Parts: sequence; structure tokens; C-alpha cells
Amino acid sequence: MYFASDNSGPVLPEVMAALAQANEGYAMPYGADPIMEEVRAQVREVFEAPEAAVYLVATGTAANSLALATLVQPYGTVFCSPVAHIHEDECNAPEFYSSGAKLTLVPGGDKMTAEALRATIGKEETRGVHGPQRGPVSMTQVTERGGVYSLDELAALTKVAKEFGLPVHLDGARFANALAALGCTPAEMTWKAGVDVVSFGGTKNGCMGVEAVILFDPSRAWEFELRRKRGAHLFSKHRYLSAQMAAYLRDGLWLEAATKANAACSRLAEGLRAAGASFLHPAEANMIFAAFPRHAHQRLHDAGAKYYLWDGELEGDPDEVVGCRLVCDWSASAENIDRFLELVRG
Repeated sequence: MYFASDNSGPVLPEVMAALAQANEGYAMPYGADPIMEEVRAQVREVFEAPEAAVYLVATGTAANSLALATLVQPYGTVFCSPVAHIHEDECNAPEFYSSGAKLTLVPGGDKMTAEALRATIGKEETRGVHGPQRGPVSMTQVTERGGVYSLDELAALTKVAKEFGLPVHLDGARFANALAALGCTPAEMTWKAGVDVVSFGGTKNGCMGVEAVILFDPSRAWEFELRRKRGAHLFSKHRYLSAQMAAYLRDGLWLEAATKANAACSRLAEGLRAAGASFLHPAEANMIFAAFPRHAHQRLHDAGAKYYLWDGELEGDPDEVVGCRLVCDWSASAENIDRFLELVRG
């Protein structure tokens, strides 16, 4: 009953097998390995983007931060949601890797609206040399509260960005989960919707540790390469990154894994509703924010369930309703979900 995070789950067997295979013999370093050629071809085919530049790093923080640094000047600002991962969970890494560019938060919830974004962008570049200059718009898909931008919502936001001549970055740490939820193509959720650069996640969806940065405008590629090296994220034994991503993309494994995670989340959400839990945010992919009495949390804790309480402590009035966050990964089993729900019901 492990629902703390999709970072906590096991690696897909196919990815482990690919790593073992890549470990045989020798290969050129720094991305010159032959497996990386396969990865580039796979990504370009999946995203219908034959000219896209494709690079691998080991962490989502590196992917987001290096991508944004490629899009913004040190005196610029990145527009994002108040609960964007780049704001809440990356210890100012985007500011660090961009040599000082700031984040400007667009008022609202986990999903920005076109109206709020337009108003927020419009307030910048109004103080001349004394204020930050407008920079990229960054969207998190799936959001940090489990929401999924629709294609229309994405297009509306990118349209605003383009009105101001600004590039758009998509933080896709849970890209596959969002895609499975929307039932669209990767191209439709990225460049066809106006996205310029995407951080395409693998780690949360069954890889050991690999993320792809996809630049749909290859003219930005060299700067990204330099920033990746300068930022200490160019792996020497790169083939172990390449092997993960190649296996992940091969035969649609990435989408299959996300579909399993989303299905597990739906099963868990339906059971929680039936048990009388309330929901703090819509559960649209593989993440749930729900609230139910503390005595149920205590039973779960005593039985060894792992997840995060969101707005309260484990000790206190047993009848008080306490919120929590539950995340399903590809390996979440029906047996563990049903046991969790049995404990919630008491």
C-alpha cells in the first residue's frame, strides 16, 4: 500500500533488462553511443517532429532548469502557476541555472487561465530598466494538484504567450499520464498546441532516472548543449540514460505504464468516493487529493500504508477530517488498492 509518490515505485522490467544489455562491452561517451541515435529517432517519430533536438538528463530538476535557462535571459522572468513544480519543489534551481532570472507567479490555482496570464504578462516590462523583462511561460502537465490541461486550455495559454512573442515550456514530468488521460497524440499536446520545449519525464513512470528535453526549434540546441555541460548534467557513461529511454519508448511501453497508473488511480478514487471521502482537487490522472476522518488515517498508518498527509497531523481528534495526497504508479496493484480502501472504510 505504497501511494507516497510515483517516484517510489519499481523500475519497469524492460528498462532494467535494457540497462543490463547496455552494460555489455563498450560504447562512446557523452551521448555518442549508438543507443542515443535510436532514442532521437524514437522521440522524433513519437512527437511527429523530424527536426527536433533531443537531449537526456538524469533528473526532472535538471530538465526543467536547463530548458528554461535556454529560453530566458538572466534579467528576464518566467511566468508560471503558484503551485508549479519549478516554483514549489526545485529549490530555486531554475533561477540558479538561468543565472538569476526570476519566476513571476500567475494568480489562480494549479492551472493558469489565459486571462490571468495575459494580465500578469502585461504588468511586466512596464518599469524599463528597473524591472524584469518578459520571458517564457511554463506549464506543468500533470499539475502539482493532479489536474490536466485540456488541449484547448493549452492552446489558449500558448496563444497569449505568442501575442507577447514569448516561448513556451511544458514541464512534462508526468507527460505520459496526462496524454493517457486526454487520449491525444504527443504532437497535439506539445508543438501543435504551441509548446516550444518540453521536459518529457521518464523517472515517475517506471524509469530508473532519465528525462528527455525536446526542443522543437533546433536552433536552440547548441545553447542547450553548452548549458547542460556547464551545469554538470552531461553524463559520461551516457548509454545508461539512452538505454532507459530507448526501452521506455519501445513498443509504447511508456504509454502502457501511464495507462496502468491512471487506471489504478481511478479505482482508488472510485473506492474513496464510495467510502465517503471528499476530494480537494479533481483526480484527472494518477494523483488524488482526498480527505477523510483521522481514525481512518491512523488505521492505514498502523497497517503500514505509505502516503502523505496534506493538511493535518496523524495525532488528534479521531473524527476530524484530514486531507492527504495519494499517487499511483504503474505497479500499483488492485489487491493493495482494495486493502487500502478496506482500511479507510474500517
